[in-house]
Amino acid sequence: MQLGTYATLELETRGAALIVTINRPEALNALAAAVVEDLGSLTRKLAALGRDGEWPVRGVIITGAGEKSFVAGADIVEMNSMNAQAATDYGRAMHRVTQGLEALPIPVIAAVNGFALGGGCELALACDWIYASANARFGQPEVNLGLVPGFGGAVRLPRRVSPGIARELILTGRQVKADEALRIGLVNRVLEDKAALLDAAVATIEEIATKAPTAVANAKAAMEAMVGLSTAEALEVESDSFRAAFLTEDSVEGREAFVSKRAAVFPGR
Repeated sequence: MQLGTYATLELETRGAALIVTINRPEALNALAAAVVEDLGSLTRKLAALGRDGEWPVRGVIITGAGEKSFVAGADIVEMNSMNAQAATDYGRAMHRVTQGLEALPIPVIAAVNGFALGGGCELALACDWIYASANARFGQPEVNLGLVPGFGGAVRLPRRVSPGIARELILTGRQVKADEALRIGLVNRVLEDKAALLDAAVATIEEIATKAPTAVANAKAAMEAMVGLSTAEALEVESDSFRAAFLTEDSVEGREAFVSKRAAVFPGR
């Protein structure tokens, strides 16, 4: 798997999962421009690897180095030296990263250990779902700096939690602990520590790896395409998605295996 090496990221393949660790513990893994550039390059390479449907991994897990922080946020020290145009370009570069993660035809799980604030929360929100360690803390504290979310938080947070809760968190800058994040639907599961967090995320990817690759890709793309549509429009997307899935070799194999009462061996086509 040719994904290259990165100054700010560590890559590890564990079973069917690619674990991507943001590695700036001295800065609480803050999203400096170099991190954004590395994440963008990696996301583009992953997308290119999957064009022929032959994926070397079946899911991506994003986490942060150490126990203290997933991603503490944007790099405010670096941002403070930018002019308005440079800061806008910085935000747009991160938009390309988050949209790239959403477009991947494999699941992306945020394994949040410690702080996920500002840009860190926004990175997690761009993943398909979030698992958190017991010490995780989430928030959009930009108003404390006279700013607003710039990496997609104002768009994605109201889709993950209720609009009212999203407005409260963004307008107050309040942080929430893991148990509250679970209660409001921001995270799917809370695990004891980072080791348990990664084990759970890997186990989920391993479970998904037993399913039809084309069906997983099709379902993810369809759900993303349905965002913001009316019920009638979304049902049309679902119908198109169902037809496309039905025509795949994976679907033929899955249906024949079910009728024959045997385990399916999906070709990924």
